Amino acid sequence: MSKVLYIKANGKTQELSRTYRVADSFVKAYQEANPDDEIITLDLYEEGISFLPQGDMNEVHRPGPGEGEGHPILKYAFQFASADKYIVAEPLWNLGIPAILKAYIDYITVVGITFKYTESGAVGLCTGKKAVNITSRGGTYLEGPAAGYEMGDKYLKILFGFYGIYDFRTIVAEGLDVVGADIEAIVQNAIKEAQVIAKTF
Repeated sequence: MSKVLYIKANGKTQELSRTYRVADSFVKAYQEANPDDEIITLDLYEEGISFLPQGDMNEVHRPGPGEGEGHPILKYAFQFASADKYIVAEPLWNLGIPAILKAYIDYITVVGITFKYTESGAVGLCTGKKAVNITSRGGTYLEGPAAGYEMGDKYLKILFGFYGIYDFRTIVAEGLDVVGADIEAIVQNAIKEAQVIAKTF
């Protein structure tokens, strides 16, 4: 049995979010294919994730012995490290990830929990795991002149690699705000892709 952490990072409601339409379809298909797996949903907005207070920086960067999963700051890093698979649902905002997701990343990037330092540099501690990033974009960034502007999915892929997670896939619905685009068709195509990938995730 695998433990799956579903990280939701969109300020829109469930009904209005095109990102969540695709991501929830992925989760449903995954549950049908893996009924015994545990899926933990972490909605960053409902959780009230905020920027790290200045006084907590040392605790996060250098946790002391005996600090466990109940710690108000470190609990997110322990939760992340304990998962086997990750589903991230986030829209591309201003060419990057939502600020609340970056704030969450500052909570989970902890020496001794998700990575460590060695003589040769940083080494991830979350090896052998897999992740999927499900994202939506108003413009088109998969190819063409705007491809270099996309810094959301690229950042997450690099970051997860920093944790030792190299099995990283992306499902994207893009071009959703382009004038004349068939929005529903784009979303439905992404949903179909998500349902197929979910079965073997």
